[in-house]
Amino acid sequence: MRRPYVARLLIGTMIGRLPTGMVPVALLLLVAEQGGSLATAGVLCAAYGLASALGQPALGRLVDRRGQTGVTWAATAATSLALLALPSVDSTTRTPLFAALVLLAGATTPPMEANLRALWSNVLPDPAQRRAALALDTGSQGSIFIAGPPVVAAAATLAGPGSAVIAAAVLGLAGAAIVLSARPSRTWRPSSAAPSGLLGPLRSPGLVALLVALTGTGVALGAHTVWAVSVADRSQSTVLLGLLPAALSVGSLVGGALYGRRAWPGSLTAQLAVAAVAFAACWLPLVTNPGPMAAVAVSALPGLALPALVTGSFLTVDALAPPGTVTEAYAWLVAAIGVGQALGTALAGSLSAHPQLGAALPATGAAFTVLVLTAARRRMYVPGAPVRRGRHRRVPAPAGRHRAAAQTA
Repeated sequence: MRRPYVARLLIGTMIGRLPTGMVPVALLLLVAEQGGSLATAGVLCAAYGLASALGQPALGRLVDRRGQTGVTWAATAATSLALLALPSVDSTTRTPLFAALVLLAGATTPPMEANLRALWSNVLPDPAQRRAALALDTGSQGSIFIAGPPVVAAAATLAGPGSAVIAAAVLGLAGAAIVLSARPSRTWRPSSAAPSGLLGPLRSPGLVALLVALTGTGVALGAHTVWAVSVADRSQSTVLLGLLPAALSVGSLVGGALYGRRAWPGSLTAQLAVAAVAFAACWLPLVTNPGPMAAVAVSALPGLALPALVTGSFLTVDALAPPGTVTEAYAWLVAAIGVGQALGTALAGSLSAHPQLGAALPATGAAFTVLVLTAARRRMYVPGAPVRRGRHRRVPAPAGRHRAAAQTA
């Protein structure tokens, strides 16, 4: 955090991503205030989440071709305008327009997270510091889901749900301004490599396998949200609705700090596998049907292992992504987890009548990640943490292995 631009980029990105944690809650309140049903609000929230996840790779590809500044400002403007328009549209009488604005706000969510990961190699040329920053970055991202809902609650209490949506738009603009005005973002330039083709980074089989694996991680996280609701309902304690997701996020923040403090032995592929196994094992206590306080404690456990898994995944993406596709590749990773979260939420909702199965779903999703990583380990093999020498040029890895990533100014 003492290195130039690190704190600014990290804090700015977190502020810019606050709408991700605010908009779903604000939508629920806004639709309810307008007289809409909870079912309608739930569908709109799911549509926003899926549109946001699927829009990231497309925006990431544009960043790889045209740079961060123009693309990210245009996306920020589009999503902010859509959010600012929402409070003036009645979701019950003008449902198609309301839904279109929700989809536009989601699809144009600026790729702040992918942009930040692309900047670390320039801001922190030392691989150990870069890995520590990635771990801290990953662990701290959960804080947007801790801070977002209280901000919505405060704004809605003071001036109504519409003001909460407007606050999300303003914070998104503020975060983008903090990051995009920083020199590393302003001077970041797209690769001069040949066009990446229709598939872009997806032409790497190892990268595709990693993305498939991480949908299981997303399923675990999405299913945990529904499990938290069921535990709060059984315990008749609305406090648990916030405590259980917060415990997972706090565990992630602590895990990121611990993981980034030391170097870990073995190849990057082996580290990723160990982290995936630990993440899956940490979900098993949920199956024991813990009481309210124990549920808070066991919810923190997967968070401890999550930063190692996600950081290892980003470093693997860094090594496997074809030249000139790094931002899009990062965005695909974010999208894979996001789609998995939506799937996990839907599956857990369908199992709400069977609490034991719902409690086992997070571990099942995490186990899927382990199985895919194990089956695809040869395609994904990276001998060590990737080392970048600038921005885009790659150097070959040892013969017979995937090349390690390296970039040149």
